[in-house]
Amino acid sequence: MDKLEKYRNSIKKILTEYQEWVSGSANLDQESCLVFDEIHDQYFWLFMGWEGKKKFRNIQVHIRIKNEKIYIEEDWTEEGIATELLREGVPKEDIVLAFYDPETRKFTEFAVA
Repeated sequence: MDKLEKYRNSIKKILTEYQEWVSGSANLDQESCLVFDEIHDQYFWLFMGWEGKKKFRNIQVHIRIKNEKIYIEEDWTEEGIATELLREGVPKEDIVLAFYDPETRKFTEFAVA
């Protein structure tokens, strides 16, 4: 299996596990949705629902693959998607914490870009 296919599979596995875990909650009054676009390498986990007459969408996780690296654009998980990716064997040099600005990324243990 090539590197990008491994990364795609790891991302889908992690997001599916989170979504299944949260969807099992009896207190969930929002719809949990997964969106996998392997053509453009965009991966989302989000919640949708209604607050009165107002529709809302909250992105929990947004990941994309760019230049053979995994860019974590949004991450509202407790453990952290980067931690989960490391457990899947993805090296730190291939993970970009893109929710930080490029200057701040220099001070993390992960890739800058």
